[in-house]
Amino acid sequence: MATLIDPVALAAALVRRPSVTPADAGALDTLQAALGPLGFACRRMPFGEIDNLYARWGVGGPHLCFAGHTDVVPPGAESDWTAPPFAGEIRDGLLIGRGAADMKSAIAAFAAAAAQALAEGAVTGSLSLLITGDEEGLAVDGTRAMVAALAAEGERIDHCVVGEPTSQSRLGDMLKIGRRGSLNARLTVDGIQGHVAYPDRAANPAPVLVRLLSALMARRLDDGFTGFQPSNLEITSIDIGNPATNVIPARAEARINIRFNPGHRGADLADWIKAETAAAAVGFAGEARADVHISGEAFLTDPDGEAGDFVRLLAQSIAAETGAGPELSTTGGTSDARFIRDLCPVVEFGLVGATMHKVDEAAPVADIARLTAIYLRLIRDYFARFGGAAAAG
Repeated sequence: MATLIDPVALAAALVRRPSVTPADAGALDTLQAALGPLGFACRRMPFGEIDNLYARWGVGGPHLCFAGHTDVVPPGAESDWTAPPFAGEIRDGLLIGRGAADMKSAIAAFAAAAAQALAEGAVTGSLSLLITGDEEGLAVDGTRAMVAALAAEGERIDHCVVGEPTSQSRLGDMLKIGRRGSLNARLTVDGIQGHVAYPDRAANPAPVLVRLLSALMARRLDDGFTGFQPSNLEITSIDIGNPATNVIPARAEARINIRFNPGHRGADLADWIKAETAAAAVGFAGEARADVHISGEAFLTDPDGEAGDFVRLLAQSIAAETGAGPELSTTGGTSDARFIRDLCPVVEFGLVGATMHKVDEAAPVADIARLTAIYLRLIRDYFARFGGAAAAG
């Protein structure tokens, strides 16, 4: 008898695991226990203090992967919740709990869809789940590390869906086909502390920092890129920490973030920031430096390019189950898709994200069922479209 999975029950079981980054709290064990009986070869891939799971059914192509994360953000004050955040309570048609929307329900939906597709014999290639415990944290020892390890091993994945909650107001209204890149920089100017009445005996770092920020803000990065909004630079912090009114400070710091479209590379922006930092400090008695971290490059899975058939397949699956096609979007923040793009074409699709990271985070039970139906249709149509010889798990 075929093994099937109730997506709502599995989602609730996952929510009951308080897997606040970096803790796993048994979330991956719960998922592995559901996938193992289906014939998935489950492999734990720990890096640092993070546990991850790569589960694959089949050995041949084509290979469709689902990626997601079981880690969640802290719930905040539990007294503010109307239900315990890790109870997995179902009330008034909603699964309530931290991670219900972002994104344990999507993981459960794909697992349930995979079980049904396998029972039908619809998988004539390979299916996999790439699940991390480090998406809400530093994102160093999770998907980034897994992708690097799998690439080094020669693992081939043809296409991937990330189950982030991309829908805006109703399930299926938005499909993410790309994301802007993200760069963070800490700008530090070290001067010489002194009395404000004797500026010749000091070196004030504040004017240097002001010149630097002004130069950075003066540049219009671009006017947009096909399918993307213009890149933007934001000052997120300016810190001097000087409580006195008669003291020239010794240090001034600022932090900036740039969200950039595919018209830029992170390394080029980093070089520009460092060059402007050096220019702002010309003639200054102190030192200025820029510490830059690129957390992800911009990417686009072009619906008119080589991966267009895959994008259309998912869009058609969404339309068939919801009655309306999705908007193809590149808006929003970053996700682990920025790492998976190094392995294969990737898109993102999942539940409505209106309650993610909020008190009383929730997912409608009906939407979990519909999402399962969308994923199931995608799996069926994917292997019907791209073919492949039947493979055992």
